[in-house]
Amino acid sequence: MGWFSSSKPEQASAATRHDRQRCWESRDLYFDCLDGAGVLKAGDEGDVCAKEKRSYEANCAKSWIDYFNKRRILAVQQKDMLAQAQTQARGPK
Repeated sequence: MGWFSSSKPEQASAATRHDRQRCWESRDLYFDCLDGAGVLKAGDEGDVCAKEKRSYEANCAKSWIDYFNKRRILAVQQKDMLAQAQTQARGPK
């Protein structure tokens, strides 16, 4: 496509407050299901949370899903590191 093409590139419309709320709610339900199944990494749960995953993928943009899934793993890693740091800060018993 050239600089002066007559066709307009398709742009995704900005998410409304309602769209964001639906995404967050479906994300929370999916992540709660993963927690209940003892799964950290989204996508590793098999068929356990299939309904929640479909809703999550239907209500959230792919870029949001990628971000939320990575953020989920990072949050757990941070929590573990903080717990380890607190244990070390207390010193030997």
